[in-house]
Amino acid sequence: MSTAVSLLNDIAVSLFGSILAASFCGALDSRRNRVVFWCCMVVIPLVSGWIYATWDANFLRMIYPLIVHLPLILLMSVLTKKPWWAAISVLTAYLCCQLRRWLALFVVALASGGPVMQDVVELAVTLPLLALLLRFAAPSIRRLADHSIRLKLVFGMIPTVYYIFDYATVVYTDILSSGSPVVVEFMPFVCCGAYLVFLLYYVAEEEKRDRLHQLKNSLGIQVTQAVREIDALRQSQKQASAYRHDLRHHLQYLAGCMAEGQTERAQSYISGICAEIEAQKVQCYCENETANLILSAFVQRAEKDGIALNASVTLPPFLLVSDSDLCVLLSNALENALHACQNLPAAGTARIISVEGYEQAGRLFLQVTNPCDDPVRFENGIPISSRPGHGLGVQSICAIVKRYGGVCSFSVNNGIFLLRLSL
Repeated sequence: MSTAVSLLNDIAVSLFGSILAASFCGALDSRRNRVVFWCCMVVIPLVSGWIYATWDANFLRMIYPLIVHLPLILLMSVLTKKPWWAAISVLTAYLCCQLRRWLALFVVALASGGPVMQDVVELAVTLPLLALLLRFAAPSIRRLADHSIRLKLVFGMIPTVYYIFDYATVVYTDILSSGSPVVVEFMPFVCCGAYLVFLLYYVAEEEKRDRLHQLKNSLGIQVTQAVREIDALRQSQKQASAYRHDLRHHLQYLAGCMAEGQTERAQSYISGICAEIEAQKVQCYCENETANLILSAFVQRAEKDGIALNASVTLPPFLLVSDSDLCVLLSNALENALHACQNLPAAGTARIISVEGYEQAGRLFLQVTNPCDDPVRFENGIPISSRPGHGLGVQSICAIVKRYGGVCSFSVNNGIFLLRLSL
């Protein structure tokens, strides 16, 4: 009787751990995977039973990693194409098997029972515990598969150490039962170390999340400001159109002034109208209205500082890139170029900004060059500024390019700063 219960318990714990490992690894998402998995689940217990009947339970425990755990890892690796996560899932499932064992030991200790009672209790708690773990733990553990390898290693630290510790001190030797303080205190030591590692990782992730949140807020502010600038430029263009529409009224007024001999008043009126129209003029560089508005605004700013801005842009009316993102890209690139030219000495280097842009095969290509006097420090190919409030424009450009799956490069050659991007 006791032998049959023990064998049944061994089969139950094998299925318990295997189902958990497959669920943690996400290997049961398709019908094909489920069929393959359950076919293997028939074979593994049969092999285990044959070894148990041919030799003994002790020999089965000794080679259990070779006939159960290693085949499970290989099976999960084939089904999910994630070998590292498959190994961590199997080790985590092995750790979870200790839950049913400890619950049984607790009941046996209260009831002063024996090995048979322990096997019976383990069998009794198997299904409820499996349902709870599949319902609450498995979904969270599966999501970790898409995180960084560093987080996976942190998560798999305790299951891996416990697996090695259990087999080294319980299965292959009797060091744990000897009561050596070093061995007894080893797992608390591992838990403390894992907690400290997790704490350091968590703090680093929180700092990274805070930086991303600040960048997101900065991008939001820039996009809002960009939309406002576009609206303001459109309003200015409408105002210039209104001036042209009202030209007949202006001419009637000027004719009245001339008829009365008030030439100075007429000249003053003409000068005022011309100044207002000139201030609202939007240069047509291409068919894209947003690009025209932004380039016109920055050309006027550059002219005030004695900087030449040469634009060779051939963009169609509509792009895959949204108007707000195009505004952020162009505005930040030209803003950085203007700042670099403003810092140049008045005499010496020609202060010229060149802009090239075109669309080809549905992709936007943009290039901005400008002279720079100060040395540029790069980190991972990205220019870094130590001045407060600077560097956000480059981060905004990189964030938008990454969001569209594009590429961008920054370089300096012979005193000329070059920005290229494609998205």
